[in-house]
Amino acid sequence: MQHAVGSPLPPPHQPGHGPAVGWSPAAHHPGPHQGPAPVPPPAAPGYPMQAPPPVAPQQAAAPHRAPGPHQAAPVPPPPDTTGHVPLPPGGPVAVPPAAAPDPTTTTLAVLLIGPAGAGKTSVAKYWADHRRVPTAHISLDDVREWVRSGFADPQTGWNENSEAQYRLARRTCGFSARNFLANGISCILDDAVFPDRPVVGLGGWKRHVGPGLLPVVLLPGLDVVLERNAERSGNRRLTDEEVARIHGRMAGWYGSGLPIIDNSTLDVPETARILDEVLSRSIASPPTW
Repeated sequence: MQHAVGSPLPPPHQPGHGPAVGWSPAAHHPGPHQGPAPVPPPAAPGYPMQAPPPVAPQQAAAPHRAPGPHQAAPVPPPPDTTGHVPLPPGGPVAVPPAAAPDPTTTTLAVLLIGPAGAGKTSVAKYWADHRRVPTAHISLDDVREWVRSGFADPQTGWNENSEAQYRLARRTCGFSARNFLANGISCILDDAVFPDRPVVGLGGWKRHVGPGLLPVVLLPGLDVVLERNAERSGNRRLTDEEVARIHGRMAGWYGSGLPIIDNSTLDVPETARILDEVLSRSIASPPTW
């Protein structure tokens, strides 16, 4: 009979027999001048493995010896990395090579720009879901809402607190995108970037991700944006006046040189297909921004 944990029990004493052969009470309680306790036999099936015996003081103090032919060399600790691939300090994402213009098989960093209600999140999710290579979707609104207490609600207006939280969310999204891309995973980010704030908006994304970021503007008509915004709930639903103001500012992207998709009459799969076509052209001839 074997105990599940610890040293094996001695066989029961039977009348007319001496002590059990091989069993020594001192072996169970080693004295100060004894060697280490004998290693117990393996546990029975279904029981946890027994812990190894403690190292005796004289063994712990043994001098270091070079590994012999039957000793394994010590394994050095793994380097400190972010994710699976260490990120170079300040190394932004480079422009994808024009020799591989197929956006469905190329590792890309895409920025989908548009007003509230343009369908950025829906298109970005669909595009990421149907890629033939690993792809991540990073939404600025989702990252902003990580802040719970003290959250800068866009319905309360624009102030220094909301400006600071937007900048912080963009830096967080940019670092996440670089981490995914360094590990061979494409990224699509979505944000309402305004053309009249280039340093904070598009310039900020370029600093955080790099010149390889491919911006595309999603800009349906105002009536479509208002209808989609009315279907929203919570703090992501804005007033009609605010939606109209944002849409009017987004019209400044016309003439900027960035590709623009008017998805007023397009469903999500069709918009994603056109996005692939636009990205193919952007890879072959990157826009100036």
